[in-house]
Amino acid sequence: MSKALIPTYDICSLALGKPASEDLLVAKFEEYLEAHKDIRFPHRHSFYHLAFFTGGGGTHTIDFERFPVKKGQLYFMTPGQVHSWFFSGKITGYVMNVSAAFFNAFLKDDNYIERFPFFSGVSAEGVVQLPQEKIRGIADLFERMLEEVDRGTLYSIDMLRLLTLELFIQVSRATSQEGVKQELPHNYLLLRNFRKLVDQHYMQLKLPKEYAALLYVTPNYLNAFCRHMLGKSAGEIIRDRVLLEAKRLLTNADMSIASIAWQLNFADNSYFTKFFKKYTGITPEEFRKNLA
Repeated sequence: MSKALIPTYDICSLALGKPASEDLLVAKFEEYLEAHKDIRFPHRHSFYHLAFFTGGGGTHTIDFERFPVKKGQLYFMTPGQVHSWFFSGKITGYVMNVSAAFFNAFLKDDNYIERFPFFSGVSAEGVVQLPQEKIRGIADLFERMLEEVDRGTLYSIDMLRLLTLELFIQVSRATSQEGVKQELPHNYLLLRNFRKLVDQHYMQLKLPKEYAALLYVTPNYLNAFCRHMLGKSAGEIIRDRVLLEAKRLLTNADMSIASIAWQLNFADNSYFTKFFKKYTGITPEEFRKNLA
């Protein structure tokens, strides 16, 4: 591995030219790449990150899942996700770094952004392919944001907030499937709450019944609900989160396998190794060697 520990960047550390604020950065992708050449290596963000490609190719890896880069593609990432890229050809497009605090000044619901499905924190759900006829409109929204950043006049920050929300809404509308039954708001709320609880407690709570109790539903209902919404059982969602964190920790060359097993609350190193190999097909040591 090139680095022992995956770095975490904040918005200020990736500032480019004249930032809109300490909570928002908008830039053309090619300029962003030129200014920050090292960020092609695995790294995390402390903010929401959006990359929009209008040209070029290559691959983009998010939480160890690799995606081919295509024109009209957007990548939405939540704080803490690990990503890296290997681009080919001339990359064109836009990049946005935005903190949750950016919207708190004028949104009553602090969790509003999490309503958008592409901000679930699940890699595949954060990769969006725009229909061809929608690409120009989304690019125009980014251009309007860049104009506001350059202008920096009265109400520019508020206008940037509105344009950012318009972007999220337009992308969500453009990629929603017509004719597909829309879920009730309560279902999306329950799913969000379950995923939040898993993110908070996956190291200590490993059983669906423990989360069902926190959500005031029965274990059978929670399992049926998860299969309906995601095609997976509640137990699989918990397991996948543990595996993801194991992979993230394994990128740290200074941590022993035993230390990782202990941090993830496994009884011993042997049990952790069996668990990891059962669901990935390789041992933690083999996974770590493949990262080198």
